[in-house]
Amino acid sequence: MATADIEVGDMVVKEGDAVVVSTAAANWDESVFAHPEKLDFDRDAGHQQPAFGHGIHRCIAQNLARVELEIVFNTLFARVPGLRLAAPVEELSFKDGALLYGIHSLPVTW
Repeated sequence: MATADIEVGDMVVKEGDAVVVSTAAANWDESVFAHPEKLDFDRDAGHQQPAFGHGIHRCIAQNLARVELEIVFNTLFARVPGLRLAAPVEELSFKDGALLYGIHSLPVTW
C-alpha cells in the first residue's frame, strides 16, 4: 500500500492505493541495459540485479548462483562450441505470466 501520494513516471499513486510490482519487468530498463532483450553474458552486472532481490530480502545464495551459472555456461560452450538457436528468436514462445518470465522451449543445434 502506498503510504503517501507519489508520482511514478507520468502516473500518480495515491496514498492507500495498492501497488503490485511485476518481477517480469526487472532488467528491461533501456536506460540501464543496452539491448535488454538480448542474452548477453558479458553485460556489466556491477549494479544491483533485481532478480536476486534487494536489501534485507536479497538472495543469500546469489553469489553461488552466479558462479554456478558461469561454470555451467563456460563448460557448455567449451564442449559444444557451435551451439546456437535452431529457430529465430521471433518464433520462440515466451512465458509472460506475472511471476515468471522465460521461454517454453529452447530449440538448439550445433
